[in-house]
Amino acid sequence: MPDAGLLLAWYDRHRRSLPWRGPPGANRRPDPYRVWLSEVMLQQTTVATVGPRYSRFLARFPDVAALAAADWPAVAEEWAGLGYYARARNLHAGARSLAAQGFPDDVAGLRAIPGIGAYTAAAIAAIAFDAPVVPLDGNVERVVARLARVEAPLPAARKALDALAQGFMVQPAARARPGDFAQALFDLGATLCTPRNPACTLCPWLGGCAAQAAGVQAALPRKAPKPQRPIRHGTHFLLTDGAGRLLVRRRPETGLLGGMLEIPGTPWRAEPWPAAEALSHAPLPGLPFQALEGEARHGFTHFELRLQLLLAAPAEGDALPAGSGLAWMAAAEARAAMPTAMRRLLALWPGV
Repeated sequence: MPDAGLLLAWYDRHRRSLPWRGPPGANRRPDPYRVWLSEVMLQQTTVATVGPRYSRFLARFPDVAALAAADWPAVAEEWAGLGYYARARNLHAGARSLAAQGFPDDVAGLRAIPGIGAYTAAAIAAIAFDAPVVPLDGNVERVVARLARVEAPLPAARKALDALAQGFMVQPAARARPGDFAQALFDLGATLCTPRNPACTLCPWLGGCAAQAAGVQAALPRKAPKPQRPIRHGTHFLLTDGAGRLLVRRRPETGLLGGMLEIPGTPWRAEPWPAAEALSHAPLPGLPFQALEGEARHGFTHFELRLQLLLAAPAEGDALPAGSGLAWMAAAEARAAMPTAMRRLLALWPGV
């Protein structure tokens, strides 16, 4: 592996300025809560999207105690639109555990916190506590696969890539600054050693990259073909009143989009819903629903969702079924608190 000191020198000159980062150097460790929050938000979400949402989340929940004391609907509302909502649930559960015991400063202790997995534990340990460990995210996998010219495809190659990455910690320069070294790897992958068209001539490790020497850097890391995602279908019912409110309900606490607000609808299944069958799931039966044009599409990790929207206006005084969990909410407030799939569904309605 190439010299860790070269990468750290490059990082000191070219590091990205990000709101969750402290300045480089020893004895300047950032708040572990802020490191944790940023790492969770950045999973499956871009830096550009996370930046403003990170600051907004911190303004509402400035520390572990504040997050632990919040109820789930408040956390879900603040997470709305970021996707992968299990992250927020795990974050909330972890905060409640950490509020009682504080942050462990090693990987094993962090792994014991609910919702903190192997990568996140390594990132917090390295960045917040200077533990001698290299967190293996997608950027680091790509950098290491190219440096060592690892031809085996992901995810099978992950174990070998992790072993190679941890090998940097035998070098005194990396071991002296583990947090900075981890973030230097992140930055190298994000800005120079990119998935397409890597800027090899600017790389501090150009001379030590086996893939670049062989001219195969753009082809690595290789990835096994992904299976085609199945399609699921749903029909949802948009009910509005004369005061600009929508009828909403909260999804069950467990399962996909658990505890998030939604427009009431059918379950999601493999076959499209015939109109008559779908109407049996309408929140208020007997209303004359109008089908809106188009469909909303949203991709989850394991399937693609296609949704149709039916519109109706209940008569004034129509009572909501007892125990249904249905409630009226101002349209703008409801949209802001809903996950992306529901926002895309609402986009079919010209009234929002």
